[in-house]
Amino acid sequence: MGISYVYVPVSASTLKLLQEDPESAEALFYPDDDGGPEGEFDVDKAWHGLHYLLTGTADGGEPPIAWAILGDEELGADLGMGGSNFLTPEQVREVAAALADFTEDELRQNFNPEQMQAFGIYPDIIWMRDGQDALDYVMHHFRPLVEFYAQTAARGEGLVIYAT
Repeated sequence: MGISYVYVPVSASTLKLLQEDPESAEALFYPDDDGGPEGEFDVDKAWHGLHYLLTGTADGGEPPIAWAILGDEELGADLGMGGSNFLTPEQVREVAAALADFTEDELRQNFNPEQMQAFGIYPDIIWMRDGQDALDYVMHHFRPLVEFYAQTAARGEGLVIYAT
């Protein structure tokens, strides 16, 4: 087990409802304890490594790329391991465009195991111990993330993002 990040596409109208009533998110996303929300995307434990490779930081960076993994504004619904964040449809389009500009080679060049361990990038034990294998694990999730954002943007949807 461990901390994974989940991304759930939502329409603009659903996002507005969730902003007005964050507590309705659990019933909407998990109506019958029979799996996760429809259309969800999970980057497993690669979330923090991806954020670092994209931004060079543990929890910040320049928007819109800084929103790609952790989201932007807090939604307030507890859907797993704490709160949740969201991106509007416009922000999803901005992130999709920013992600499309990154190449896998650029991300691989940003890999710095010593700094990642020092910054506490989750899961912090793997960067020095596993080196190239840890990078390959994170990179395995990059292209699907880019595709997910492109598809979500094309549908004009926003996202709810949360840790499980």
